[in-house]
Amino acid sequence: MRPFSFFIEDVVMTQTLTVRATTSADLAVVDALFARSYPALLKADYKPSVLVTALPLISRAQPRLLSSGTFYVIEDEDGTVLGAGGWSRAAPGGAREAAGFGHVRHVVTDHRSTRRGVGRALMTYVVDQARGAGLRRLACQSTLTAVPFYAACGFRALGEVAVPLRPGITFPAVAMERDLL
Repeated sequence: MRPFSFFIEDVVMTQTLTVRATTSADLAVVDALFARSYPALLKADYKPSVLVTALPLISRAQPRLLSSGTFYVIEDEDGTVLGAGGWSRAAPGGAREAAGFGHVRHVVTDHRSTRRGVGRALMTYVVDQARGAGLRRLACQSTLTAVPFYAACGFRALGEVAVPLRPGITFPAVAMERDLL
């Protein structure tokens, strides 16, 4: 898959961003993105007691996702990774696949680059790629923080869920979905 480039323009800057599929070689950079951004982005919406147990588990890139061909990074002109995320047919936690149904996986924007169109550009790409693969619907388990973002991207909230991370450790989230037709 060839990288896809596009422009983001606002009052202050014009920038070319590139979206490309990740490989296993991106493990360290995606881990670093998750480790620096999740704590900063989530602290306003989660109790410290939740974050102290959840962050070590959710702030790790999954090698299988990175090499799936459906997980991406978005980079600036200098090659700095500003965001990551993708989709899979398999649900988080290994639930069975359903025909035409996919799952948004680990979408995050660097906390220093929020509100600049990076996340929106990445999600537009993710949705387009999922639709191109024949999916009719995407679901996600949104953090409490990201619910407004996903809603702005066309997802509807289905209700609160407790995402199991390990035995005895759950993470509060919101189940959301979007039709791709």
